[in-house]
Amino acid sequence: MSFGGLTWRDLADIALVAIVIYNLLLLIRGTRGVQILFGILFLGGIYWAAGYIGLPTLQALLGNFIFILPIVVIILFQSEIRRALASFWRSPLFSISAPHEVDHTINEVVVAATTLASRRIGALIVIQRLEGLRNYVENGIQLDARISYDLLMNIFSPDTPLHDGAVVVQGERIAAAACFLPLTLRHEVSKEFGTRHRAAIGISEETDAIAVVASEETGMVSVALNGEMLVDLDAKGLRNTLYQHLVTDQNAPLEATT
Repeated sequence: MSFGGLTWRDLADIALVAIVIYNLLLLIRGTRGVQILFGILFLGGIYWAAGYIGLPTLQALLGNFIFILPIVVIILFQSEIRRALASFWRSPLFSISAPHEVDHTINEVVVAATTLASRRIGALIVIQRLEGLRNYVENGIQLDARISYDLLMNIFSPDTPLHDGAVVVQGERIAAAACFLPLTLRHEVSKEFGTRHRAAIGISEETDAIAVVASEETGMVSVALNGEMLVDLDAKGLRNTLYQHLVTDQNAPLEATT
């Protein structure tokens, strides 16, 4: 069967390419990759225009750049490419865990984060989903302890050895504390965000982890995921957000849930 000279294989090929391109665009939406992509397309347009109107020197110069473009793309989009490759086999982290273990982890994080924020004590809790956080665990103090409200409160209490840095949670266990995370380099991030918020956004850009921040300046709780930040969450909003992105729908956009 054919449609205007196109076979079903051609249609399937076009559909699959469209799906790949669409998902790649979703992957870089809201990141610095969008500006980089527009820059590459702009240079490609100049290269085409130079050939069309007969500017051989400019075309040759841009042609040399286009020759190394695949390497440039890999370097500039390395975090996006890593996330894309991981998403091909992504499945919920807690899908093999018992329901009470999921609830336990979320409840302990919610109670601790809201309590710390109300007391104006800063905290950063990073919850691993599918992508491993081994590099960040290894640069902190490894604990491998069952997560609990009391332990989180003790870790982030001021003047304790582990209060600086982030806690990394894997499943229902605290893997490490005092972990240092990459800060986001995006210029459009609000200047009101401090180091903890920038670290939370940074780790959510590099991995698929979800980061919970308790602010000592504002007393508010925020969540970072996929490079986006959701601020001023109460206990119910935080619990619903964590449950949605850890259990229900990991690919949902970050937005307030009630």
